[in-house]
Amino acid sequence: MSVHFAAARTTARSPVARVLAKQSPGIAANDNGHPVGEPFLMENLRDALMHFAEHGLGAAKEAHRLALAAHDAEEIDERERWAGICRTLDAREASEFERALIRQDTPLIG
Repeated sequence: MSVHFAAARTTARSPVARVLAKQSPGIAANDNGHPVGEPFLMENLRDALMHFAEHGLGAAKEAHRLALAAHDAEEIDERERWAGICRTLDAREASEFERALIRQDTPLIG
């Protein structure tokens, strides 16, 4: 039995050509809610990176804790700074911080 090679009619439809072709990377994933390409405030980004360098993967939780401590001490500017760092590092942790503020400031019995 003889075997015959049948080339693809176009390279666009050839599975081998598609695998070997260089593909452009897709759109970057971003979990912090900012649209891709939207610039960060450089000061927040710098502070977040410095905080991450000091605390590693627990940096967002630590920023959350420091923001709550600043809220308890009624230091609004510090609270917003730490909340911004937390938001830059981890959007989910920042939303947990905001929920914690609501729970803390809302009385259970009205």
